[in-house]
Amino acid sequence: MTTETQGNPSPQSTDSTSGAPHKATGKRYNIHAPEVAAYWAERRLYLDRIRRVPELRQRYWRAIGIYLLRRVLWSFGFFPVFLAFWIPFVLSSFNPVVMASDLIPLLESFVDANPEVQANTISTLVIAWGSVGFFFLVFDFVLTPFKSPYQYEADVYMRSWEQLNHEQLPDKV
Repeated sequence: MTTETQGNPSPQSTDSTSGAPHKATGKRYNIHAPEVAAYWAERRLYLDRIRRVPELRQRYWRAIGIYLLRRVLWSFGFFPVFLAFWIPFVLSSFNPVVMASDLIPLLESFVDANPEVQANTISTLVIAWGSVGFFFLVFDFVLTPFKSPYQYEADVYMRSWEQLNHEQLPDKV
C-alpha cells in the first residue's frame, strides 16, 4: 500500500512496483506505508468491536442528547435573550435609565393596542426569536462538532496500541 504525501521528497523514495527510484513531480511523492494501513485497519476493527458494547452505545446516545440539548439551549436561549437586551442597551448609550424611558412607551402602546395588533407583534417577536436562534444553531453545529465517545475510546486504545507496536511503526504515525 502506498500513500501520497506532500513535502520534500527524499532521494531514497522508491516505486513499490519496479524498485527503481521514483522521481517526484512537484512536491508530491509516494511512500511505502504498510504500518499506516495497519494502524487504520486496527482502529477500524476496534471501532467495529466497541460499537457492539451496550454501555458505550448508551453513553453515545446520552452524549448525542446532551450535545443537542446544549446546542438548542445555547442558540435559542442565550443568544436571542442576549441580543434582545444588548442591542437596546447599546442604542441607549449603555444607560439603563435611557433604555427604560425608551421602552416604556413601546410597552404602553402594546398594552393599549387591539388584540390583532398584539398578536401580530407577538408573532413578529417569535419569528425574530426563531430566526436568530436558528442562525446561531447552524453556526453552533459547524463550530462545535459532536465528539463521539467511540472516537475517544478508539483514541485511547490506539495510543496504547502505538506504544505496544512502537518498533514497527514509522516516526510520523
